[in-house]
Amino acid sequence: MLYIVATPIGNLEDISARALRVLHEADLIAAEDTRTSGILLKKYEIQTRMTSFHAFSDSRKVDELLALLKDGRNIALITDAGTPGISDPGFLLVKAAREAGIEVCPIPGPSAFLTALSASGLPINHFLYLGFLPQKKGRQTLLKKLQEQEETVVFYESPHRLLKTLQQCVEYFPERTMVVARELTKIHEEFRSGKPAELYDYFSSKTVRGEFVLILAGKDYNANPRAEDRA
Repeated sequence: MLYIVATPIGNLEDISARALRVLHEADLIAAEDTRTSGILLKKYEIQTRMTSFHAFSDSRKVDELLALLKDGRNIALITDAGTPGISDPGFLLVKAAREAGIEVCPIPGPSAFLTALSASGLPINHFLYLGFLPQKKGRQTLLKKLQEQEETVVFYESPHRLLKTLQQCVEYFPERTMVVARELTKIHEEFRSGKPAELYDYFSSKTVRGEFVLILAGKDYNANPRAEDRA
């Protein structure tokens, strides 16, 4: 069986008893980064063997893991943080397993974008998740399209591109409410809400560090901020 195991996005206490049991009992853990995951496993005294499975793994790695699954082994798939398959290549293994008739069992838990949405104060009965925005090709086209987006939009951003992205939000969405969530569940967790220009001024005045989730209100939110009116 292939287990899809969500792991903490920061605070190592944010893991379920079921996830710990599966990690203990699995024959193998396929981890995005064995060094990062090793910190979690060491804390909970999990000695299950690990193998790496990341964005640079080729089809031979999928075939290798699939062969073990067909042989009756139980594999737990984990990512560096959060739920596998969202911003990592986990879906490739899940797809291959399902096509091979192997049972796939999700062990739910943390996800950075859902964590940020839940505390953002913006409507989340409908939302659009984008992962990371395109770095170059298609970025401008996407931003123009989002000008007409009625639902809340959520995406990730790296610290070295945060200010550039906020500058573009000033250009494309000057009057929209935005929320920037940083270092979720960690010691320096922070939520900042405001117009894009306000957020740009705030973050440009300090050293930008951490992992970021950006949440953009839909186009009509500021005119009518009551979520129930858009349900």
